[in-house]
Amino acid sequence: MTAISTPDLGQRLRKAERRGHLWAYALIAPLFIFVALSFLLPLGTVLLNSVYDPIIPDNLARTVRALDAWNGPRDQAPPEPVYAALALDLKEAVQEQKAGSIANRLNIEESGMRAIFMRAARRVASQEEGPWAPFFESADPAWAQPAVWGTIRNLSSPTHSLFFLSALDARRLPDGSVAAQPEDQRIHITIYLRTLGVALTVTLMCILLGFPLSYLLAHLRDKTANLLLILVLLPFWTSLLVRTTAWMVVLQKEGVINSLLQSIGLIAEPLPLVFNRFGVVAAMTHILLPFMILPMYSVMRQIPPSYVRAARSLGASPTTAFLRVYLPQCVPGVGAGALLVFILALGYYITPALLGGSTDQMISYFVADNMGRSLNWGLASALAAILLGAVLVLYAIYDRIAGPGNLKLG
Repeated sequence: MTAISTPDLGQRLRKAERRGHLWAYALIAPLFIFVALSFLLPLGTVLLNSVYDPIIPDNLARTVRALDAWNGPRDQAPPEPVYAALALDLKEAVQEQKAGSIANRLNIEESGMRAIFMRAARRVASQEEGPWAPFFESADPAWAQPAVWGTIRNLSSPTHSLFFLSALDARRLPDGSVAAQPEDQRIHITIYLRTLGVALTVTLMCILLGFPLSYLLAHLRDKTANLLLILVLLPFWTSLLVRTTAWMVVLQKEGVINSLLQSIGLIAEPLPLVFNRFGVVAAMTHILLPFMILPMYSVMRQIPPSYVRAARSLGASPTTAFLRVYLPQCVPGVGAGALLVFILALGYYITPALLGGSTDQMISYFVADNMGRSLNWGLASALAAILLGAVLVLYAIYDRIAGPGNLKLG
């Protein structure tokens, strides 16, 4: 036998360990790349869009620098050099066909700015030289007001908090102060509260309906439980859009439920079951119920029946044994299912859009509306970022209360 020295053996072991680590990293690399491309990259883009807005500083660079150099009071119109800088920026924007995007961004911040800006943009090419202040004032008297310049100054930095202020029903005034939006424009906080209310209602309904079924599945014979579990999983094999459309058929005025109730004489007129909050909650509860049943079922299957029998043998009534012995051990499953259902319900879009009325739309509808119709991606990103932050806070609270080692049972 050839003796192997201790240093050579240690070196070979370290090389083998490094090869094992590299092989493990190579195995998880495809999954990491997939998660990064499908989740982390879009999430980072959303967070960036909520604070990064370079349209004004990139396209009105001379105007922004002139305003910074002047640095005068916000309650006064700027001097002639600022108007001259704006004229140069406008001529360049018209040549590069960027005036429309600049006007749209200004109009998002202050209604009416698009018309003011485009009116000056159409006339600036015909003006060769100054004085520029009278030219802009003749194009629109608003250029003599400090409010227009305050709006441009608020957008002069590529990073700002204006989208988050708008998402919280606030705005930055031309003088730089922060104030609440006009009362008829304060919608986002109401929508957030509505979203939380619907998500909580759906979560409670899933708990009430899912707990008895999970208890039944956990205490049946394996063959019967597996058969019933297949029925629980059947909705996963059907498209979400198909299930939502089916609920529209069931709940409409001439649908199955109203027809049945009228045929047996319980109602004389069809009940309004769709295009309202009831239809949204009913459909979302049906769709999300399996996400509540599966965590509770997996926990209940692990609870030894001998615990309840021991409590009964010590004199506890069936109700006491259930409430003080069995139910506390179900809390991790109930908590995990409730957290999963609540988070999924917060981001629902298709079901409220099809089954809800105008007062039943959730925050995801307005995120999609700002991205698709209003083209206000910054506000949509801010709304999504606030929702993400709320979910992370709720998860942190749940982990603090019900995390491993934190929950006291019994």
